[in-house]
Amino acid sequence: MKLVKRNDDWLPSIFGEFFPENRLDAINYESFSNPAVNIKENFTNFVIEMAVPGLKKENIAIEIEKDVLTVSSKVTSSEEKTEEKEGTRYTRKEFNYHSFKRSFTLPETVNKDSIKGSYQDGILSIQLPKMEEAKDIKRMVEIS
Repeated sequence: MKLVKRNDDWLPSIFGEFFPENRLDAINYESFSNPAVNIKENFTNFVIEMAVPGLKKENIAIEIEKDVLTVSSKVTSSEEKTEEKEGTRYTRKEFNYHSFKRSFTLPETVNKDSIKGSYQDGILSIQLPKMEEAKDIKRMVEIS
């Protein structure tokens, strides 16, 4: 199978590498490879959802230092080479797994001792429970 690249732009092909239509085709696309994140909040907790498909949960680390939550992944070059089988040659390879590191500042209301993480279907979900607020107790004062 021969791969044919279509070029409809009016700029010559030499300029195509400097101004790519798709940012992932840029020369240094590694800087664009941070995973997408959703942050949700409800009455009892915050939830951080991170799209990290294709990574093993053993390669993902979640660390908390002071008020900063850091999610990182380290992909070594030996892991990338084990994916390639002998006799197989890629004509196009877009599945690339790069190391990343994302940090989030935690609000003061998060209970740092009860943070939990789970990984399912390529989504890393981090549960950040809120601390219970000290409730003001209403009481009657007797007048003497």
